[in-house]
Amino acid sequence: MAETTDWNQQIIEEFRANDGRVGGNFAGAPILLLHTRGARTGKERVNPMMYLDLDGNRYVFASKAGANTNPDWYHNLVANPDVTVEVGTETYQALPVIVPGQSRDRVYTEQASRYPQFADYAAKTKRTIPVVQLLRKAET
Repeated sequence: MAETTDWNQQIIEEFRANDGRVGGNFAGAPILLLHTRGARTGKERVNPMMYLDLDGNRYVFASKAGANTNPDWYHNLVANPDVTVEVGTETYQALPVIVPGQSRDRVYTEQASRYPQFADYAAKTKRTIPVVQLLRKAET
């Protein structure tokens, strides 16, 4: 776990230092930082992840690299559905909506066509990888 946390922290620092761009495995990929609140602790958690902008909507994928369990951030946003999104130099509040059925399949298929590792993740797991739409909250 500490290894993952350290790796995430390096990505987060690189993201913030370079206006939302990172290198390494994510070079050129669309990356955002998703802020959630821990389901049990209520502590803020920040996770870097790839996203997809499609048809005016923004989506993230609870792939966990094809593991048979959902990632912690997914459990957190289900328990506490107020999230913050950092993308590029912009930060905004969002409401996560889990995309169902055929809509989910369409969005996941598009992500897998752009980034084939997502097809590999789906093939590695018995679960259906959740797709989450991030709906920007209106500014008050």
